[in-house]
Amino acid sequence: MRRRDFINFLSVATVAWPLSLHAQQVERTRQIAILIPFRDDEPQVKARLTAFKQRLHELGWIEGRNIRFEYRFTSQDPERIRAAAEELIALGPDVIVAWSNTTVVILQKATQTIPIVFAGASDPVESGFVANLSRPGGNITGFQNFEAEIAGKWLDLLKEIAPAVRRIAFVHSPNISANVVFVHTAEAASTLLGVTVTAAAVQSIGDIEHVLMDFAREPSGGLILAPFPLVATNRDRIIALASDLHLPAIYPFRYFATSGGLASYGFDPVEPHRQVASYVDRILKGEKPGDLPVQAPTRYELVINLKTAKALGLAVSPTLLARADEVID
Repeated sequence: MRRRDFINFLSVATVAWPLSLHAQQVERTRQIAILIPFRDDEPQVKARLTAFKQRLHELGWIEGRNIRFEYRFTSQDPERIRAAAEELIALGPDVIVAWSNTTVVILQKATQTIPIVFAGASDPVESGFVANLSRPGGNITGFQNFEAEIAGKWLDLLKEIAPAVRRIAFVHSPNISANVVFVHTAEAASTLLGVTVTAAAVQSIGDIEHVLMDFAREPSGGLILAPFPLVATNRDRIIALASDLHLPAIYPFRYFATSGGLASYGFDPVEPHRQVASYVDRILKGEKPGDLPVQAPTRYELVINLKTAKALGLAVSPTLLARADEVID
């Protein structure tokens, strides 16, 4: 090779080398850990994961090329969640996606450096996950499900659907601080509506069965379910039990009403997982979780199962039916 050609070759190589290196850096595989307190065969889990991964794909993150996932499905067992969290952290992922308050609590104690994006956590400020909603600070941000005021709305809707209700059992997890806040909010609103709210703290489906059967011994009872993994996983059993005990109930998500529950008031739980993917994308591109504001749902839907209402002997007013986003006949 002549000297001039050799020099030209070196010049081209010198320019191309940083570009090649940059391409390798951009295309290096990033690892996303996902901690899920449900079974992997639940339809809602599949729907949420599909939405999350589809949005990442739209943003240019292709599984097997520049991104890979590590999943842990734990059900609601705190020890399994803790063990899974430790396993995921040990892998050194670029980002951890956490579903529900229970998983965030455990992850927060385990790492203050790996970015965490939560999906469906309640009252993240009161729960101590973030300093404030607009500037979370630290390594955690995400998309909350319900604000405390929603509990008053659930109470109001239940009374409107079932005016004869005078006593309400508020089923919740005592281990989730946001659930406890929901109960306090409902208690504060109950006086104006002329009802008594009973805090029904539960740890298992056995607890729920015992509490509801005991509560239903007296007349004029109703039921509100707080959002937490135990009730989501056991929704069919809870809906059947509420029907057998003749307890009008309002639930936090649409899939309860479509499964036979009396009514639900909440948001689409799938959509936040697309938004979580957008935050993961931004973090992978260099933004800090503490700079990304926590966001709340912007739209809530009222769904009424008219068939269940009729079975309970309830005549839902035409005005309320007209306000409903969906009526199931």
